[in-house]
Amino acid sequence: MKFPREKRVNCPKCKKHTVHEVLKVKKRKASELKQGQRQFRRVMAGYGGFPRPQLKGAGKPTKKVSIILKCKECTKARNVKGFRVKTFEIVEAS
Repeated sequence: MKFPREKRVNCPKCKKHTVHEVLKVKKRKASELKQGQRQFRRVMAGYGGFPRPQLKGAGKPTKKVSIILKCKECTKARNVKGFRVKTFEIVEAS
């Protein structure tokens, strides 16, 4: 899917339609200090099998893509609900 680099949408802070810059969200490294990760490390330590059932099959054919819209006037950024797409590409508007 090709997506324009700039899009004219409503800005909730400016309260009017302005040009927004489109950015793709990148996944950051998961924190080792979160409760779930600490519990997982504790269960994995020592003897015993994997605490969760292993995924069988190839998994989902597509990944969810999330984008950020950043207003060019007030520089307020907001997330947009993710959608499923096989390939995602940000292109210059013609």
